[in-house]
Amino acid sequence: MKVKTQSKKVNKSWLNDHVNDPYVKLAKKDGYRARAAYKLKEIDEALGLLEPGMVVVDLGSAPGAWSQYLRRKMAPEGAAAGELGATLIALDLLPMEPIEGVHFLQGDFREPEVLQQLNRCLDGRAVDVVVSDMAPNLSGVESADAARMAHLVELAVEFCQAHMKPQGALVVKVFHGSGYSQLVKLFKETFKVVKPFKPKASRDKSAENFLVGIGLK
Repeated sequence: MKVKTQSKKVNKSWLNDHVNDPYVKLAKKDGYRARAAYKLKEIDEALGLLEPGMVVVDLGSAPGAWSQYLRRKMAPEGAAAGELGATLIALDLLPMEPIEGVHFLQGDFREPEVLQQLNRCLDGRAVDVVVSDMAPNLSGVESADAARMAHLVELAVEFCQAHMKPQGALVVKVFHGSGYSQLVKLFKETFKVVKPFKPKASRDKSAENFLVGIGLK
């Protein structure tokens, strides 16, 4: 019974934090599907990664908040619908509600069929920016979770090496803790410029962090 009580307390505490979270309220007001949109917004505004006309791929895109931000950023006057001069491709294993102007591919981007669909969308163009908010289902075992997270980051890096322009950029989610230094090392071996970033929209309690790599070596 004690474990149940603690679990309820934790859930109640999380729910209370969530309901009172200013970014949750802001997401509702601005029409974003999740508060995560503001993490990418902060990173983009700090580093100037995104420009209209780019080819951008969003890995692990569901529920779609990052794709929504990309769509608005690429549109004249930040419109959520209408004219769009960019190519936005979102991929996820999970389904995602449609976003106007975003090509959504459901499946594993390592599968030949999904890669074929991606190549059709790219139509011979290299990618300017890759963003990845991918995260594994957490088990609570730190070493196992770190290994799963590292694997997803490695997949995103490999994706960039195969599809991205030499001067392009990658934004990935990482967890600060076990395995973090190895991921920084991987980024430094792969990219000319590496910047760790902890957005204000990331909760203080969270081990979540982001790595940005600019320019392939």
